[in-house]
Amino acid sequence: MSKVIEGLLYSESHEWVKVEDGIAVIGITDFAQHEMGDLSYVDMPEVDDELTKGEEFGAVESVKAASDLFSPVSGTVVEINEALEDAPELLNEDAFANWIIKVQMSDESELEELMDAAAYQAICK
Repeated sequence: MSKVIEGLLYSESHEWVKVEDGIAVIGITDFAQHEMGDLSYVDMPEVDDELTKGEEFGAVESVKAASDLFSPVSGTVVEINEALEDAPELLNEDAFANWIIKVQMSDESELEELMDAAAYQAICK
């Protein structure tokens, strides 16, 4: 059973969101990294890129597959996790401790469309 953390928000495409002062900290879930296997590459946007909720912002690749990442919120990228450029396996080691991007949200009401931990666990079964 994959780990799911209470207090985070989740998208159907297996991204998690933690909100810190209007900033959405975004990563992939434990379920997603398990499905992918050993990650070999993380494709991330540039700082200042504009993201739209539901649109692709990057990808994760493993020996088994490549999977697009979809933004759970709209806004502007304010930071990327540069550690993942050299060590994508950090996401396998702890998907929740290693975020991918941080986004200054343009519409916080979009968070209401995301799932809580219980709802997300239900779709992972």
